[in-house]
Amino acid sequence: MSRNKMVAVAAACAAMLLAGCETTDMKMGSAESKTVATGSAAGSATSGASDQLERCPAPLGTVSLIENESAGWYTILRNEYRLPPTANLLRLLIQQSNCFVVVERGAGGMRAMSRERELQQSGEMRGGSNFGKGQMVASDYGLTPEIIFSSRDSGGIGGALGGLIGGGRGRAVAAIGAGTQTREASALLTLIDNRSSVQVAASEGSASKTDFAGFGSLFGVGGAGGLGGYQNTPQGKVITAAFMDAYNQMVRSLRNYRAQSVQGQGLGGGGRLGVDGGAAPSRTYVPGQGGNTMSVAEAQQRLNELGYNVG
Repeated sequence: MSRNKMVAVAAACAAMLLAGCETTDMKMGSAESKTVATGSAAGSATSGASDQLERCPAPLGTVSLIENESAGWYTILRNEYRLPPTANLLRLLIQQSNCFVVVERGAGGMRAMSRERELQQSGEMRGGSNFGKGQMVASDYGLTPEIIFSSRDSGGIGGALGGLIGGGRGRAVAAIGAGTQTREASALLTLIDNRSSVQVAASEGSASKTDFAGFGSLFGVGGAGGLGGYQNTPQGKVITAAFMDAYNQMVRSLRNYRAQSVQGQGLGGGGRLGVDGGAAPSRTYVPGQGGNTMSVAEAQQRLNELGYNVG
C-alpha cells in the first residue's frame, strides 16, 4: 500500500469516528454507560441482570463482604480511580446470582443498625417497633475481594505506520496510535467459613480493554474535543468485568463442592505430617469414627453379657 493510500485510510477512519457527533438528550439506562454488572435485585427476583452471570437455583447460605481497607489496592481504588468500595458491586452480583443471601457487616451499616437500637432502648421509638434482641441473621461465610491493577500504554501500531510513511504525514498517522492504552485488572475472591475459619473456595478473574485514543490528535486540541475513543472509560468497567469473571469461576466450583477432609483425625486434629516428639499420624483418631473400638466400661459390660464375670 502506498503512503498516500495509508494516509487516506487513516483520514477515512477518523472521519467515520467524527460522523454523527452531536449533542443528544439525556438518556436513562444508557447502554454506553453500563458495565457487565447491570440491572437490579430484590430478594430472589432480578431485573436486567447480565446473561453472563452464573446463577444458583437456591442460596447456599448467608455471606458478608470483608474489604481490607488498609491494603494497597484499596488505596488505589479509592484515591486514584475514585471508585466506591468493591462491596457495593459484589452485593449486586451476589444477590442477582441467588447463590448467597447478603448480610450487612460494613462499618456504616452496623452503625446505622446500632443507632436504631439505641433509639429503641431510649424509649423514643413508637410502640411495636420490634427492635428487640435475637433478630440479626448470622453470616455463614465471609467473602474477601482483592484487585491487581495493570495499565500499559502502547503506540506501537501508529508508530509503525508513521515510521513507514515518514515526514509530517507519518507523524499524523503515528498520532492515531500514540494514545492507545490497554487497561487490565485481575480480581481475587476468597470465601471463608465463619464458624470454622476454613477456606471454602478461592477464585481469580481477569478482564482487559484496549482504548484507541489517538484520533483526536489528528485535528489538534480544539478540533476533536473529547473524541478520544475509550480514553475516558473508567477503570471501574474493567474491574467490574474482572470481578464477575472471578465470581463466575467460584460459582462453577461451588456447584461441584466437596469438603476437604483429613483422614484419621479430622481438621485441626494434629495433621498427618509427623514431627519429632509428636504423636504419629497413625495414632490419632476422630472420636466416634474408630470402627469397632469401645471404652473399657463398654468392653466389661459386653464380656459380662457373654457370661464372663469381669466385674
